[in-house]
Amino acid sequence: MTSNRHRFLTSLVALLAVMEMNGQVAPQVPRLVVNVVIDQLRNDCLQAFMPLYGPGGFVRLMTDGRVYTQAEYPFLNPDRASAVATLMTGTSPYEHGVVGQRWLDRQTLQPVFCVDDRQCQGVQTTEQSSAANLSVSTISDELKVGTGGKALVYAIAPNRDAAVLSAGHAADGGFWINDDTGAWSTSSYYGPAPAWLSYYESTYRLSDNIGKLQWTPSGDLTGQYDYFLSGGAHKPFSHKFKGDRCFRLFKASALVNEEVTRFARHVLANTLMGNDAVSDFLSITYYAGNYDHQAMNRAPMELQDTYVRLDEQLALLIQSVEEKVGKDRVLFVVTGTGYADADQQDADLSKYRIPSGEFNITRAQMLLNMYLTAVYGQGQYVETCLGNQIYLNLKQVEQKAINLNDLMDRSAAFLSRLSGVRDVYTSQQLLQRGSSAQMERLRNAFNLSRSGDIIVEVASGWHLINETTGERTLQRESFLAFPLIFMGTGVDRQIINTPVEIDRLAPTLGAHMRIRAPNACGASPLTLTND
Repeated sequence: MTSNRHRFLTSLVALLAVMEMNGQVAPQVPRLVVNVVIDQLRNDCLQAFMPLYGPGGFVRLMTDGRVYTQAEYPFLNPDRASAVATLMTGTSPYEHGVVGQRWLDRQTLQPVFCVDDRQCQGVQTTEQSSAANLSVSTISDELKVGTGGKALVYAIAPNRDAAVLSAGHAADGGFWINDDTGAWSTSSYYGPAPAWLSYYESTYRLSDNIGKLQWTPSGDLTGQYDYFLSGGAHKPFSHKFKGDRCFRLFKASALVNEEVTRFARHVLANTLMGNDAVSDFLSITYYAGNYDHQAMNRAPMELQDTYVRLDEQLALLIQSVEEKVGKDRVLFVVTGTGYADADQQDADLSKYRIPSGEFNITRAQMLLNMYLTAVYGQGQYVETCLGNQIYLNLKQVEQKAINLNDLMDRSAAFLSRLSGVRDVYTSQQLLQRGSSAQMERLRNAFNLSRSGDIIVEVASGWHLINETTGERTLQRESFLAFPLIFMGTGVDRQIINTPVEIDRLAPTLGAHMRIRAPNACGASPLTLTND
């Protein structure tokens, strides 16, 4: 009797446990994740122009979203390519390999664009592109793997690097605006071009309209509002897009965001994104830099209008996605690239008595080779330079049986004595774990196969000059704050002012979609609820 009663109670407890589990509802997985990367987005401008926004864009994101106000990259000096690659992979250039838009090919000693691939053919472009240079998986790659290829993945951007790196290796398509023709382009890397791409170009061809476009302030309020301290009234601006650079100018203006949204809505209308229970992924890149990459004080009203128009496009995108997929079935994530062209503009600091000068990397390269010749004998020890990086002739060093560590240490000591040099690092140093937070961030920006052998840190306020390429860059260490915002399915609203590193975005999306994080991502996911 006792034994039967025990069995009965055990079965009853098990039944109640099953009923309780059945009564629980698993967290909902979004049918569509919309990943919005705003190139050069910055908190100061975002907040400053709030009086000019409507209710459906930035205001709604800040009100209904989970807002991390102080996002930052885990490495120094991000640009658009390295930033997008980090967002998608959840790791730094040390792992994913995209150290910037360009790096040096040691075989040819020529710069390589980050998404160039001669094995592929361009569609509506002569540019040959793929994500082959991205060394690890992306969050959208893992979505494809996790769904057995059923998930739809598309990426849309004004520029080729952002489009291809956002799309990753396994996407159904990555699309960008051709610099020379204005056509929406893609690559054979993603398979045959979809019919709806040709249909878009036949119904709205940017090249047919570029000559008619004129950028003026979007409203009277925009033209009258003056946030900047440049002083005096500003005349209303007016820009047309003509000449050989017309499409490049268009892509560096507020109007490009309208074209991006138009194309994104076309993709939404002509694909099955968000139509079933399998999560899909749409990545969109917008532009928040100044007109033609100018400094703020040269085009302050244009920058204000860029944010106002961007706000309108965000509102239109959110509305279009929610109308198709459903408000409770989509997850939006919005963030920036962590840099601003306006901060790198040339400026004459001497008239303000601010310490400044010029560091010529080309001449430093020649002087270093002369020094090494005096130490080790006749030879070409330095091959070339790119940016602030110097590339050594490693084959000659090996042929002469020179101790590489000794040569690098001598090189660093020599360069550090030149005017305008704040510090010098060698590849051997950067291969070791950083002894400080600053050193770790510098190491994260380094990649053994693509970075130089010697990295020269130029003093802040000085200009880095390369006579060969004609580049002239003002060195700054100013912190640029930008947000990371989540809104939608399974997200509780909250403002969080604690700094957060942006490599946590990819694992957060992975956890939200119940898939693995990218294969080189060691960061932990963020919690999107208040529980």
